[in-house]
Amino acid sequence: MTRSADDQGKRRGSSALPKRFHTKVSIRWSDIDAFQHVNHARMVALLEEARNLWLFEDNRPTAVLRMGCALTELRVHYTSQLRHEDTPLDIAMWVEQLRAIDFTIGFEVHGAGAELGSPPAVTASTRMAAFDMMGQRARRLTDDERAYLSEWME
Repeated sequence: MTRSADDQGKRRGSSALPKRFHTKVSIRWSDIDAFQHVNHARMVALLEEARNLWLFEDNRPTAVLRMGCALTELRVHYTSQLRHEDTPLDIAMWVEQLRAIDFTIGFEVHGAGAELGSPPAVTASTRMAAFDMMGQRARRLTDDERAYLSEWME
């Protein structure tokens, strides 16, 4: 899996776009359903894998979210099929909305070899709430978390 920050807007052809975090995620045989495309539940897992690579790795500034964040909403929209031969997926992520206790992540998923400027096969969004695991309640994002997330606002 490779990871990169793309502040050049290469996929959409504009250098004025805010940066997006890109990662490559491989499609596994177990992700494919009887119709030979990526199963919906497995797509959700692939999005989660990409999101974890961006936000929750130990060496990232927001690693503190790893122990204190909860998914509160998920939306997935499919515009075309993804098959095993489309691996690895290019998953781009950015912050669509940032509030006191939660933030919304936008996703665009392209199959391997997709032409630059082509529409994504999948678009999605997830709302994540900062969460106090010990107290079992929502918490405010810290100043450091907000600063990091705001760098990825679109």
